[in-house]
Amino acid sequence: MNYLNPLKRISSFISEVSFRSMSIAGLVVMLAVAGAQSGRAQAAGANDAQIQADVTKALDNKKFKDVKSTVQDGVVTLTGTVDLYSDKEDADKRSHHRKNVKAVQNMIEVAGPSVDDVQLRNKLAEKLAYDRVGYGTTAFNALTIGVQSGVVTLGGIAYGPTDKDSALSLVSNYPGVKDVVDNIEVAPTSPMDDRIRLAEARAIYGAPQLNKYALDPAKPIRITVVNGNVTLSGVVDNQMDKDVANIRANGVPGVFKVVNNLQVAGGSQEK
Repeated sequence: MNYLNPLKRISSFISEVSFRSMSIAGLVVMLAVAGAQSGRAQAAGANDAQIQADVTKALDNKKFKDVKSTVQDGVVTLTGTVDLYSDKEDADKRSHHRKNVKAVQNMIEVAGPSVDDVQLRNKLAEKLAYDRVGYGTTAFNALTIGVQSGVVTLGGIAYGPTDKDSALSLVSNYPGVKDVVDNIEVAPTSPMDDRIRLAEARAIYGAPQLNKYALDPAKPIRITVVNGNVTLSGVVDNQMDKDVANIRANGVPGVFKVVNNLQVAGGSQEK
């Protein structure tokens, strides 16, 4: 009969005990991790439920009656329809401002009336032309507008942030607008540019044949100034008016350059 060396038998026993101890320790760790994960999942689920309740309360408004929201891991997904693009933006802001919201996926569709692109552009251009009349900055805003499949793209240069925000708000609240792309630039704050703007306005509108363009706020000669560079835009009645405006603009002290983008009525119009 073969007997194991007593030392080997003891060593083997110790190894087996150690293996079993390690296995039990590993199992304990796995159970602890699983418990922690389960706890976090339960906490996340409770957190999502609270966010869901907060978002539902925030969207408790008639204009959001067709909007649905779901929450997963703190991310809110909005679906459904609204009448105006501004309502879609509002739903997004209200959801973002809820506690513990990590992100908002806004998949709301604007289901208001469909308007022909050309008709929509013309209506919006008319509204924008009279926007902020009376604040003294109308002639210093030169905005462009394009419409494709109800998506409105605004560009150009605004005199200040308030003028830009006003234009965006006007378009966002207009029926038929499905989405808004904001490419408007705001002219940098500059006392020198402000001085040039006023001097340009006096020089251009002070010309006898040009003061008629100051009568209708929707049809002024637009004067934008950025770092001493002047750009004229808009539509004038004839080539002579365009040339006179150019001469007057170039005569203002402190101007680095004048770009004359004025269009003559009956010629190629601004897009």
